[in-house]
Amino acid sequence: MMLWVKAFHLIFMVTWFCGLFYLPRLFVYHAMAEDRISIERFKIMERKLYFGITTPGALLTLIFGIWLISFNVHGYMQNIWLHIKLTLIVLLLVYHVYLGKLWLDFKHDRNRHSHVFYRILNEIPVVFLVAIVILAVVKPFGLI
Repeated sequence: MMLWVKAFHLIFMVTWFCGLFYLPRLFVYHAMAEDRISIERFKIMERKLYFGITTPGALLTLIFGIWLISFNVHGYMQNIWLHIKLTLIVLLLVYHVYLGKLWLDFKHDRNRHSHVFYRILNEIPVVFLVAIVILAVVKPFGLI
């Protein structure tokens, strides 16, 4: 059973990260758009991506992650790598919510950032992905 839970945790993590990578990229193009048709199209794409893929991916990643930990709470919670990973996940959730705030700004035509800002913002999930995968697979630091 644990392998099934782990598989679904990874599947939804990939789904979540797809959205975290693509949404800021849409913001880049949206910030550069000048015609009304393109702007409205980006609003639709961003809404569908945020609420149809990214947020469900995040929620299901968390659900299956908590389920994984539940198989051996005491054992997992003794490992510093897991505490670091969980801290990074909280920060990733903050990033996710921030993207939602930016989406609302675009939705209401209140964007205040350039496409360059969004290009830089688009790189942040790479750092999280690399660190989280290394922590989960390599499990450095061993026990506390």
